[in-house]
Amino acid sequence: MPNEPDDRGPRGWEEYFAIALRRRRWILVPLFLCWAAVWGGSWFLPTTYESEALILVEQQKVPDQYVMPNVTENLHNRLQTITQQILSRTRLQTTIDRFQLYSRPHGLRALLKSGDPIDQMRNDIKIDLVQAPGHPGDFSAFKIRYSAGSPQLAQKVNSELTSLFVEENVRSQQQLSENTTAFLENELTDARARMEEQETKVAVFKAKHVGELPGQLESNVQILAGLQAQLGNTQHVLDASKQQKIYLESLLQQYHSAQASLGGGDSTLTSTQAVDKELLDLRLRLDDLHARYTDDHPDIIALKDKMAKTQIFKKETEVEMASNQRSSTTTNVVDPGAVEAVQHGSPVAMMQIQSQLKANQLQIQNDQEHEKDLESQIAAYQVRLNRTPQTEQELADISRGYEESKSNYNSLLQKQMQSQLATSLERRQQGEQFRIIDPPSLPDKPLAPNHFRLSLVGFALGIGLGLGLAVVLELTDVRVRQEKDLEGVVPAPVLVGIPRLGTPEEDHLHLLTRWLEVGAAVVIGLLFVVGNLYAFYKG
Repeated sequence: MPNEPDDRGPRGWEEYFAIALRRRRWILVPLFLCWAAVWGGSWFLPTTYESEALILVEQQKVPDQYVMPNVTENLHNRLQTITQQILSRTRLQTTIDRFQLYSRPHGLRALLKSGDPIDQMRNDIKIDLVQAPGHPGDFSAFKIRYSAGSPQLAQKVNSELTSLFVEENVRSQQQLSENTTAFLENELTDARARMEEQETKVAVFKAKHVGELPGQLESNVQILAGLQAQLGNTQHVLDASKQQKIYLESLLQQYHSAQASLGGGDSTLTSTQAVDKELLDLRLRLDDLHARYTDDHPDIIALKDKMAKTQIFKKETEVEMASNQRSSTTTNVVDPGAVEAVQHGSPVAMMQIQSQLKANQLQIQNDQEHEKDLESQIAAYQVRLNRTPQTEQELADISRGYEESKSNYNSLLQKQMQSQLATSLERRQQGEQFRIIDPPSLPDKPLAPNHFRLSLVGFALGIGLGLGLAVVLELTDVRVRQEKDLEGVVPAPVLVGIPRLGTPEEDHLHLLTRWLEVGAAVVIGLLFVVGNLYAFYKG
């Protein structure tokens, strides 16, 4: 029983070349048919042309240091917002109706295209950002691409889309700037109302605490010092008036004594008693002043001087009374001048002294009332000074809210003015704008289908199909074609090989077949080259 040929070595390239020659028809025919089917079918596919436009994001013409823009959103986010607005169903439907786009598809278009025109148009629109040269990640422009069935239609629709982007950017920039300005104006109105409310509170508080405010502290101190000086002067004048009163009373007492002596009466002790009473009053006032002031105070010095004069007057009176008592025992001694005044005009002199005494008493009364008024005013100003720290704290609490409201108002006012400038800049189209650098192009070649690429794909599929058929046929065709094919199958070695013996007719037919095959291969090659060149030219 023969052994199985399981120890045969690998095939060489000569055997593979022989297999390729032997199966050349099964390789070339499927290759050509597959390529021809793909190449020919590509010309029946719907043609798509793409128009492209380049739009530059132009910065505002006024430097930022003079006018701060209201819109600080980056290009990527802003372009997304504008794209969503333009690609909305309402906007796209208007464009579709205007250009009569996406009519009901037929044939292959019905299989390749979606049924919703809005979705079809969204798929045909492509938007790509363009980076600034030398600034990775910084986008300064973007491209708009639109695909259509004809070059003219693609250019027209892309022009419409480009205009929509430029106009929408202007409108959105202006609207956003105006909305910002309106918002700031509303906030400014509220801030003004809050500031006026706080200002009213401060005004009411100041009106309620007039004279106790921190800003009036210095003037209050000066007024208090002036009132104290006036009080000191008033007390000095009051002391002088009291001294004059004592003098007038003593003088009037002398007249009374003189009259009493002439009339036989004895009243020599009256004047001395009045002087003693005045001295007692002066000592009491001196003790009271010592409790409040030093010895160098003007009021104490004046009071001591008055006491000294009163004591001198008392001593003179006592000396005069003693001398009068020694000079006469039967007749009371009286001042000659007083006696003469009493004898010749005592009623008139006494009336003058009495009127002066009344005027002096009225002056003392007025000075005492003025003294009380000054003391009341001094007490009021001392109360004001004592309440100034508390008033200052309360005013600081109220003013803090006013200052915060004022600061907020000033900040909003500055922002509102800047926003108004930015809005005016947008209205004049001097802000950041979209400027068309490259207008929508008129495509000269279709974007799809790529016939040359499809031709190469068909060629690759044909090669794969042909080689696959050759391999399958070679594996399923069990024949002995070479001497080594018998090794391991037949136990005896091959001794003699008989070549193929054909008739002249068979040789002629074999030669003709060869030439036909060569001609067919040349035609197939020419068709392949010409077809690929045409596909490459047409795109």
